[in-house]
Amino acid sequence: MWFTACPLICLRLGYNAHVIVLAIDTCDSRGSVALLKDEVPLGLVTHESNEDYSSWLLPAVNSILEQAGLRHPEVSGYAVAAGPGSFTGVRVGLTTVKAWAEVYGKPVAPVSRLEAIAAQAASPAKVVAAFVDAQRGQVFGAVYRKEEDGLNRIDEEMVIPPERFVAATVNLAGGEKISWVSPDTGLIAAEAAWKERETQGEIIEQVSATLATIIGRIGLRQIREGKTTDALRLDANYVRRSDAEIFWKGAGHGR
Repeated sequence: MWFTACPLICLRLGYNAHVIVLAIDTCDSRGSVALLKDEVPLGLVTHESNEDYSSWLLPAVNSILEQAGLRHPEVSGYAVAAGPGSFTGVRVGLTTVKAWAEVYGKPVAPVSRLEAIAAQAASPAKVVAAFVDAQRGQVFGAVYRKEEDGLNRIDEEMVIPPERFVAATVNLAGGEKISWVSPDTGLIAAEAAWKERETQGEIIEQVSATLATIIGRIGLRQIREGKTTDALRLDANYVRRSDAEIFWKGAGHGR
């Protein structure tokens, strides 16, 4: 996902050096900002109002840095939720991180919000299905396999009706037991397609929608491995086209 090997960054940090990661998730209304020193959280601020991210994000970041006694230049790199989610929310987060990465010359680790959800799975099942509300009667979803080096996505991320996500996941799992995880469990629990999975002893784990700390830990690993990008190449992972694009293309093609 837009990764570029960055051996010079890793050399500058040093393998055993402390890494300060500023992590941001503005993909939906349940956003958050976290600051980590290696694996240890130094602070967390959650978005608990209807305030627009365009006015909420910078004060939240300034507050978390001040509480930790750190300045922006001391941040080693950024971890940002690149989607899927709200077009406006994703755009605000990425635009802000792009600016910081360019000004301070720091690496950026783009992280899928679905991977951060999947990382919370407690079940021993090797196949993990993560999903979250996409509005319009759909879910954003992805299926992962647990490996020694972490979670590896089996197929592309999807935006899809809940019952179809269940069917697609079962097909991708190839008969293996599935760990289902989401902060929005009711979206699938009410579907008829889910009832068969229940008879096989599967459940949907309710996990946190506050993802910045998890995104920070995933980003930390990417930074240490040099799997980062820069301000120029950082891009959003919307999965679904915007309404403006859909309507414009529809009018242009006579639909």
